[in-house]
Amino acid sequence: MPKRILIGTVTSDKTDKTVTVKVERKVKHPLYGKIIRRSKKYHAHDEANEYTVGDTVRIEETRPISKTKTWRVLDRVVASKGVAIEADLDVAEAGN
Repeated sequence: MPKRILIGTVTSDKTDKTVTVKVERKVKHPLYGKIIRRSKKYHAHDEANEYTVGDTVRIEETRPISKTKTWRVLDRVVASKGVAIEADLDVAEAGN
């Protein structure tokens, strides 16, 4: 049986070697027919603690790693907007 692969956004990276990934899907309401969003959170294994909040990642179903963790992060699809960059700026003193 093939392993399921989902794409979601990292919502928490506070635990060691674990990230929480929110996966959203769109479904049609059975009575009214409107397209609505349904979401679910998964705990995924992140061995190197390299993924941060806001990253869009792919997760793959795997054997149970802990009580709540049965997914592992494959790779990063899109990096978060909060990526720090180095800037070489000269700031003049305002005391003159």
